[in-house]
Amino acid sequence: MNDDRPSSDNTSHKTWFDRLSQALLREPKDREQLVDLLRDAQRRNLLDADALGMIESVLQVGEMQVRDIMIPRAQMVLVSREATPDEILPIIIDSGHSRFPVVSDNRDEVVGILLAKDLLRYRFDGGALFDIKDVMRPAVFIPESKRLNVLLKEFRASRNHLAIVVDEYGGVAGMVTIEDVLEQIVGEIEDEHDIDEDTFIRKRNDTSYILKALTPIEDFNEYFGAHFSDEEFDTIGGRVIQAFGHVPKRGESVNIDSFEFKVLRADNRRVHILALQVLPPAAASTAAAG
Repeated sequence: MNDDRPSSDNTSHKTWFDRLSQALLREPKDREQLVDLLRDAQRRNLLDADALGMIESVLQVGEMQVRDIMIPRAQMVLVSREATPDEILPIIIDSGHSRFPVVSDNRDEVVGILLAKDLLRYRFDGGALFDIKDVMRPAVFIPESKRLNVLLKEFRASRNHLAIVVDEYGGVAGMVTIEDVLEQIVGEIEDEHDIDEDTFIRKRNDTSYILKALTPIEDFNEYFGAHFSDEEFDTIGGRVIQAFGHVPKRGESVNIDSFEFKVLRADNRRVHILALQVLPPAAASTAAAG
């Protein structure tokens, strides 16, 4: 007797793409139905969780605008057109960034972009021949309303990594980088502030540290001899958000007891990486009194 049913062996040899294609034959009528089908495929192990997350993020990026992810003007790290290499170098070291908008006397006028690597050859001759106009790159200006998928395509085509965002009146509203866009799709991209996966706290010097917001308060207290309560919050990030009273953005800082916390990385939901400065006793007393 012939059995026309497909063998389990043939089924097992189908690729996940074949199985996903079959799942999509139900012809979703809108994006919500498509996402439901993809999530169902993930539950049935036709698609792994990371792939599902990126697909959903790609769909969201097509609907997001630059204003949703840009670094606000107040948080931009700027370089003056009149600055010397000795004045610029501390800015580069402190921020850890590789690209900087260059402004004129009017901070609302961006005249170009400086790449940190272009400053290297001037570092060893005292900057005597340095003229920032010789090394800065043209600035790219984009509106706040530009879609992220369009911006990503333009970044790839032009090989630019940074754009200045302008409002409807032509004023500088902020800036956005290719990393900001990519992180909406693939999640966090490690940079110079990142800490090893199995480490919560990284020491920079005797008073300066980089730490993950997920650092358990118990570990923080043990490391720094602090006395933060862990009854309300489990992590130092939770305690910091409480002190702010809102989810802070990159560049915001707050003092708690004898510590200054500065946000190095955050999204609209939570804080990821913090810079910690241990305050001297006099400064800590002033912060507590304030």
